[in-house]
Amino acid sequence: MTLSTTSQVSLDAMGRVLAKLTITNRIDQANAQNGLIPHDQIRSVELDDVLVDTGATTLCLSAETISQLGLELLREVQISTANGIGTARIFQEAKISLCGRESTFECLELPGGQNPLLGVIPMEALGLEPDRQNQRLRVLPISSTETYLTIL
Repeated sequence: MTLSTTSQVSLDAMGRVLAKLTITNRIDQANAQNGLIPHDQIRSVELDDVLVDTGATTLCLSAETISQLGLELLREVQISTANGIGTARIFQEAKISLCGRESTFECLELPGGQNPLLGVIPMEALGLEPDRQNQRLRVLPISSTETYLTIL
């Protein structure tokens, strides 16, 4: 069965979840809290239209965004992509603020100019899940009687 171009466009757009998030250099934030740098020197960026990608493991940012944040290199790793096996750099201490929740994660550097991705590890840690039908992130409960956090 062949789909028309119009059908493909609507199918591609259907179920896509985009998020707006703030990423802060956690080391800058700690240095400001300890009086080592002024608060106005904390590097932070706000990103619109970050693709929520359940096929991605972690937070994925462009080299430009990583440079703006001044994140420190942690290591180089082998990665699996649609184009095969390659290498990528992992950076540390990227603090994500999203949907009223925040935590610090490693991030993978994307090859030139690709759009940022929010992968499953940060989503799970923040208690978020994609709601493809409504094209948004669903915030999971974290109250004393109902919580997404489990220890079995």
